[in-house]
Amino acid sequence: MAETVLTNTGLDRFLELVGGAPEHRGPAFARAAEAVLGLLALRGADRGTGVPEPTPELTRQLLLEDLPAFVYVPPGELALYPAVLGALAARFDGSCVERIAAVVAETAPDFERAMHDPGNLTWHRWYASLLRTCGADLADPEDVRRRLAALDGAPLPDGARRADLMGRTALADVLLTEALTRAYVRDAEEPPPVGPLLTDHAVATGIGRVATALRDRWTAAGLAEQLAGPYAHYAPGPDAFPHLVLADALLDEHLDHHGDPAIPVPPPPAIEHGPVETDADTLLAAVEELAEEEFEPYGGEAPHLLYVVYQRGCSAESVARKAAEYEDWTVDPALEDLPVPVPDGAPGAYAVPPVPELVRLLGTPGLDEADRARLEGPARDLAAVLDRLAATGLVFRTGDAFGLTPRGAGAVRYLLGVRGVAAPDAAEAAAWPATVLVAAAGGWPAPVAARVLADRLHTRVDTAHAWTELLDALGTVHAGTSEAAATRGLFTVLDTTTAPPEALRAALRDPVLGAYALRALEERGEEADPIQVPTSARALHVLDALPAKKGPLESRRAAFDAAAAAWPGGSAALVRAMAEADRHEAERVLGPLGIALP
Repeated sequence: MAETVLTNTGLDRFLELVGGAPEHRGPAFARAAEAVLGLLALRGADRGTGVPEPTPELTRQLLLEDLPAFVYVPPGELALYPAVLGALAARFDGSCVERIAAVVAETAPDFERAMHDPGNLTWHRWYASLLRTCGADLADPEDVRRRLAALDGAPLPDGARRADLMGRTALADVLLTEALTRAYVRDAEEPPPVGPLLTDHAVATGIGRVATALRDRWTAAGLAEQLAGPYAHYAPGPDAFPHLVLADALLDEHLDHHGDPAIPVPPPPAIEHGPVETDADTLLAAVEELAEEEFEPYGGEAPHLLYVVYQRGCSAESVARKAAEYEDWTVDPALEDLPVPVPDGAPGAYAVPPVPELVRLLGTPGLDEADRARLEGPARDLAAVLDRLAATGLVFRTGDAFGLTPRGAGAVRYLLGVRGVAAPDAAEAAAWPATVLVAAAGGWPAPVAARVLADRLHTRVDTAHAWTELLDALGTVHAGTSEAAATRGLFTVLDTTTAPPEALRAALRDPVLGAYALRALEERGEEADPIQVPTSARALHVLDALPAKKGPLESRRAAFDAAAAAWPGGSAALVRAMAEADRHEAERVLGPLGIALP
C-alpha cells in the first residue's frame, strides 16, 4: 500500500480530525484523501503542522495536472477530491479556507474536463477504468490479474489512439519519478520535523519501484506489474511506435509553416482509414530509405513532400513545379496552390510537361525548350523520390501530378494528430462554428477553402441563417489585423448563386462585406439597393480590387487613379476611407505607389 511508501503525510491524523462528519467516512473518501495528501506532500507542501498545507498554486496543479495524470477516479467520486482540499484547508487559518475555496471554484470546470479528457489518459488510468466496468475489485491484485486475463484484446477509449496513451503514460512516469526524486532530495537537505516523506529503505529499492507502488495505489493494485509483464502488449511503449519519428518531422514542417500546432491543416476531401499505425510505419520505412545517398538531392525532402501535399487539402501537386521551386525558379505565388489535373493514365517514365504547360504551371512567360531541358534532370530526380513513396500505395504519381491516396491521407492525418497538430476531417471542419472555420480557412489554399466553406453551407441546406453566420464571420474574424483582407477575401471563393437572396440583402449594410454582397446580387440580376452599402464597405471593395503586387508600378498607380476619379471627393477621400476601413491593407497596397495615409 502507498501509505507504507509515502510516510508522514498526515493521512491518519487528517482522517481522525475529519472523521466526525458523515461525508468524510468510507473508503472512497479515505482513498481520495490519501492521493490528495500524498501529492501535495510530494510537491513540497509545508507539513509542519502534521498535514500538508494546500496553497493556491499547489491546489491548481493538483486539480489540473497531477490528478489527471496519476489517479483513476471511479464515477461518482470526483467531488471527493475538492472536498478533501476544503476539509484540509479548514485545518489552517480562515484565509486558507477562502483562498483554496476560490481556486477550487475557479478550476472546477477545467478539473472535471481534464479528468474526463481522453487525451489525459494513461494506460494505467484507462485499464483501471476498464477493469472497474468489468466488476474488478481494484484493491485486490489477484482479481485485477484475473479480470485483465479475461479481457478480449485491448480496446481503446473513444477519441484516443494507442500512441496518445503511450505518450501520456511515458510523460506521467517521468513526472512522478521527478517528483519523488525532488521530494527525497528536499527532505535530505532540510529534514522536516514530522519526518521524511520517503524512507532510505524505500529509496534504496529504487525510485521506479516507489513510483510503481504509488501508481498501483492510485489506479489498481498490481496493475503496473501486469502491464509491464504478461500483458505488456496491452500497454505498448515507445518501441512499438517507430513512426513517431516521422510524426516529429511532420510536426516540424507544420511549425515551420504555421508556428503553432493549434492552427489547423485543411481536411482532405476523402480519407480511407486503413491500419494507420501499420501505414505510418510503411511510410517511415520509405522515408528512411530515401535518406540514403542514392536518392540525393531530394530524398531528404520526403517528409516535406508529404506535408505540403496534405497542406494543400490533398489536392495534387506538379512534379515540375515543385522541382522548379527546389531549383529556385520563379513561380507565381498565385499559382502555387492551384490544383493540378491528374490524368487517367501516363507512361511510367517521367517526362517534363511541354513548354506551354510549364508556363501555365509556373506563371513565368518566356520559357522555351532550353528551360524545359534544364528542368528535366531535377524533375526526374524528384519523380524518383515520389515513385519510391508511391510504392507504399499511400502516395501516387501519375504523369506530372502527385499526391496522397485516400489511405495515405488517413496515415498522414494520424501522424499529424499524434503530435498534437489540429487535423480535422471534412465532417469535423464543416461542423465548426462559422468563426472558427473562417479563422482557419483564411490560411488555406483558395480551392480548399471554397470546398470546406461550401460543405459547411451544404450541411445546413444553404439556409439564410447558415449564410448569414458565415458572412458575419467573414466580416468580423481578424478585424483590425493584417489578416483581415485575406479573411474577407474568402467571399470571392463562395458560390453565391446558391445563397438565399435575403441573406445577401441583409449583408448590404455590413460595413465590411456590403459591396461584395451588392456585386453578388447584381451578377445574379437580383434587386438590390446600393444606398444601403456603407462607405467603408465600398472603400474595401475598391481596395481589394487594386493589384497589390503584380505588374509595374505605373499600371498599378493607374488602376488607383481610375478608381479615385470615380470616388466622391477624389483620391484624398478614397485614401481616407480605405485607411479607416483597413489600415494594414491600405498601407500594403498604397505604400509602394507612394501614397501616404492620413
